[in-house]
Amino acid sequence: MTYFRRSPAALLLVAALFAPNVQLIAQVPTASASRNVQSQIERDEARVKAIINAAERLWYEGTLHLKDNQRLQARDKFDKSVDVVLESGMDVRGNPRLQQYYSELVERIYRLEVGAGQPQPSLVAQVAQTLAPAQDGRTIVTATPAQDGKLNPPPPQVGFREQKFEPSPLDDLSKLKLTTAEEQVTTEELVELEETKLSLGFKFNTHALVQQYINYYQGRGRSTMESGLRRSGRFMRLAKRIFREEGVPEDIAWLGQVESAWRPTARSWAAASGLWQFIPSTGSRFGLRQTAWVDERNSFEKATRASARYLKWLNNRYNGNWELAMGAYNTGEGNIDRAIRRAGRPDFWATYPFIAQETRNYVPNILATILIAKNPAKYGFHNIKPEAPLSYDEVRVPSATSLQLIANLTGSSLDYLRSINPELRRDVTPRGEAYVVRVPAGRATQFVAGLRGVPAGLRDGGGVQLASKSYVRAGQTAPTGSSLKKVRAKAGETIASIAARYGVAADEVARLNGIAANIALTANQEITVPSQGAGSAPARPTRRR
Repeated sequence: MTYFRRSPAALLLVAALFAPNVQLIAQVPTASASRNVQSQIERDEARVKAIINAAERLWYEGTLHLKDNQRLQARDKFDKSVDVVLESGMDVRGNPRLQQYYSELVERIYRLEVGAGQPQPSLVAQVAQTLAPAQDGRTIVTATPAQDGKLNPPPPQVGFREQKFEPSPLDDLSKLKLTTAEEQVTTEELVELEETKLSLGFKFNTHALVQQYINYYQGRGRSTMESGLRRSGRFMRLAKRIFREEGVPEDIAWLGQVESAWRPTARSWAAASGLWQFIPSTGSRFGLRQTAWVDERNSFEKATRASARYLKWLNNRYNGNWELAMGAYNTGEGNIDRAIRRAGRPDFWATYPFIAQETRNYVPNILATILIAKNPAKYGFHNIKPEAPLSYDEVRVPSATSLQLIANLTGSSLDYLRSINPELRRDVTPRGEAYVVRVPAGRATQFVAGLRGVPAGLRDGGGVQLASKSYVRAGQTAPTGSSLKKVRAKAGETIASIAARYGVAADEVARLNGIAANIALTANQEITVPSQGAGSAPARPTRRR
């Protein structure tokens, strides 16, 4: 029930704001309509078949391009095959056959990308490291191969970890039903909403649904909002800077909260991934690489910039209407264009009956989130401290450098390296190319120095196996009669000093652990050493010539 003041002016305002809802009621299926679900699926069969045939034709054309090694053309056809399904205007999840086909199509495309491979360029040998300041106080360092710069031939891929994902909040959003209490909106709240929106950096039409979602977040959705406001601190400074540089209102960066709850590894039913939930085809359109090694949809900087550029492109398409741009960001411009044609005018609330339920919830949800985030205390969210912005250095490393090796050399953990490099699909950087990887802030120079002392064969994630935080080269065997043991380092110790203490060769201990002999270790860092006298020669000073 909705409560109003009984003044004529207020009634006119509220009538205007609620007018679209009269049309919406007719869109809700009745109980008797549920008995016709099967017949509706049967009626859609011909249309589903046509969609699948169109997607398959594009898929087949893509495979022909791939056979001719025309990878860009193949990628374009594969992207279009995905778009045919998503922009068909049908509720993909509402039709079991179409949803199954879509899932299989995305899987086929991914498997082709993994299996097709690309030529493996050699790296040019460089000896000097380069330190350069970057934005946000980060440091970019180039780490290049030692000695002659040659790399071993690519070994088999061993011990790779497939990237893990978290559920996208968009999936729950699509099923969200507001309660009767949440739908209660007063005239005073609508008038205040009309005034509050003036503080934002963009315009939108006031609608009761926006206030209803504010009510939701003030009640049963409170924990979701609080968590998002806290986690936003990690990325908001970066997001606002990039949106500002791309000419998109900074407030719209809060779209990331609804898209992913600020989780770089969020993934939706439609295979949308990352902070900004790009589906594979749209990610490719805006320059995000998706290979067997990396998925830049999960990148912090690249995906954020792609998101801003896509939003700006959509806003231009809809003549400055941010509500339509946001709707198209969620459901695709093809579906919004179709809804506009059916509604007869380019207005989001007019298109509301003709768009998917997820998108109906999506736009007012984002507007509510932006208003709350702009002034949390106004809406009852007090003393919520955003988390600190992510801080890291960037280092250019050689082909296929192991994340575990990086963790060892920087005194961090594999899980932490994964968390700040979410675009990596494996626990190793891409093979066949130098790659900029993120390392803990302030550790870049330490890491570069340590990496130079590690033999090229032990940098490679494919040629080493993980064993209790230590790396042993694949195929390497311990000396006859020897055994290995774990010891704990003291703060500041090195591989060389530990080797001397246990009477074993420093270069052998360095190989076992993938750590240079002269790198300072952290307190309690676990190091593998051969047992004394079990076939290992003691460390000896090098003869000078």
